[in-house]
Amino acid sequence: MSRTRHVGLLVVGALALSSASVYATMPIQKKAKDAGIAAATCQYCHGEPLPKKTAFTLNVRGKWLLAEKERRNKAAEIDGAWLKDYKEPAK
Repeated sequence: MSRTRHVGLLVVGALALSSASVYATMPIQKKAKDAGIAAATCQYCHGEPLPKKTAFTLNVRGKWLLAEKERRNKAAEIDGAWLKDYKEPAK
């Protein structure tokens, strides 16, 4: 294999692993609920009722959580309890 192909495969692998960490999980939702957040469904942070690992959208809360993960020194995973610090945007 050529060096370019190796680098390409590494980039694709890294992107796949990093996007998997964005995917919603029941433990994230449970942590949010345990913190008193009314996260009843996936749509609390996602655009669709049942997001898939390969195709999902984030709403404003989800985008905030992703930014918060980066702000917290690229935390290993998103903690649903962080939503206690989330402020709804003014309408």
